[in-house]
Amino acid sequence: GTVERIAEILQAHDVAPSLIELEITESTLMEYERSGPVLESLAALGFRIAIDDFGTGYSSLAALRQMPVQTLKIDQSFVHRLTQDGDDATLTRTIVELGRNLGLEVVAEGIERPEQHERLRAMGCTLGQGYLFSRPLVADELRSRILEA
Repeated sequence: GTVERIAEILQAHDVAPSLIELEITESTLMEYERSGPVLESLAALGFRIAIDDFGTGYSSLAALRQMPVQTLKIDQSFVHRLTQDGDDATLTRTIVELGRNLGLEVVAEGIERPEQHERLRAMGCTLGQGYLFSRPLVADELRSRILEA
């Protein structure tokens, strides 16, 4: 099956599954009966599982606890309105606290301005991604940037 094929490819290229984080959507989370066994098999191989764009769907907390998830990624729409909308700030803080209480990493997506970064850090969200830090890079550009640091 698919899981076995993925395991073969990683073994052929000598890549540890623990170095790869697979991102799923909240809709995948809601289809737990269908997607659960595959995700559990991938997690058993050592893959990390993240829920991307968290907060935009209608995920079940019960499903969230059942799935082999290690990371919640806060949707960038919340981050973009974080400093101007009280409701988005409340929802963002709630997601950060939910993730922390469940022992999950929480990553804020789409951080573009220093004030968004500061607000997220004040909420306890210490991981983020977005143009404030870097535009997407191809492997050679990333390697050069790391070697320059």
